[in-house]
Amino acid sequence: MNHAPTSLVSHTPALVYQFQLAPGGAVAFPYLSEGCLALLGLPGPELQATPSRFEQLILPEDRVSYLESMRSSASSLWSWNWEGRIWVEAWKDVKWINLRATPRQLPDGAVQWDGIMSNITDSKQEQQEVRASRARLAELTAHIERVKEQERERISREIHDDLGGNLTAIKMALAMLVARLPQGDPLLQEKAAYVDSLVDRTIDAVHRLTLDLRPSVLDFGLLPALEWQVKEFEAQAGIACTLQASMKELELDPEQATALFRIAQEALTNIAKHAHASAVTVKLARSRGVLTLKISDNGRGMQAADRAKPDSFGLRGMAERARALGGTLNLGHAAGGGTEVAIKIKLPAPAPEVTIGHE
Repeated sequence: MNHAPTSLVSHTPALVYQFQLAPGGAVAFPYLSEGCLALLGLPGPELQATPSRFEQLILPEDRVSYLESMRSSASSLWSWNWEGRIWVEAWKDVKWINLRATPRQLPDGAVQWDGIMSNITDSKQEQQEVRASRARLAELTAHIERVKEQERERISREIHDDLGGNLTAIKMALAMLVARLPQGDPLLQEKAAYVDSLVDRTIDAVHRLTLDLRPSVLDFGLLPALEWQVKEFEAQAGIACTLQASMKELELDPEQATALFRIAQEALTNIAKHAHASAVTVKLARSRGVLTLKISDNGRGMQAADRAKPDSFGLRGMAERARALGGTLNLGHAAGGGTEVAIKIKLPAPAPEVTIGHE
């Protein structure tokens, strides 16, 4: 490639180049195409005269990865693929560049790369914008979930306090009225008994609604809430369900506890609907500052197509909740067949104990 550039190379918008690394560490650019000035803001001959200037163009925070990737390619003689940022003095601007080059050993022990260097600033900015957009969407989703939980809690308490209290008062007043009914009127007694049973059914419905909105047991922490949910699931779905916990007490932020509870609740709902399982295990473990919640079943297992369904909002919701906690959610195969949902979150470090000295 030391010969004059061909028409194809000269019209390539990227920089076609040769780069050499001598055994002693000296570097050289035997060849640079006309794209050097457009990409780096330096004429080719100027860079060839002082080849170390290229490394100086690279931002300090990206320079280490550049040198490491170069040494790795030189020692293994595998392709060199690196991307990073450079400061272009001519335009007072930062550019993202990507270089791809193929190495070969020269007779004197030097390594020479034939490669191409291109400007990827636009694609990098698009990626950063997409990541920023996703981050904002994740923040919005987490905010919506918090607002939903707060609204559920508010509605649950209002239903319990207002409707529950009113229904209890109605039942007491009804009992007083029934006591004063004439004993010789069976039709009236029957109507009163019907109204009394209607009040009882309404009280049960209010209780059920408040539990569905937000179980009050959540106020006592995640462990009691999971114990309650496991019993409810077993009673309603008719599937054996056990809770295994490596601790007797667990202090969590209320939002964390609620989010983990909702993930477990959604996982159990999915099992009841789709798994055809006969046994479920919920495990809660804490180790080295990480809390792990696993829900596994012995059902038919989850297929790859199930995860890719566009309407699988339950799975997406669980994953979003886990991400909002700064954790991860993984779906896999359970040990005895079936599916396992595993959520891991980092627990905050315990506050240091304050020792009060006595003078």
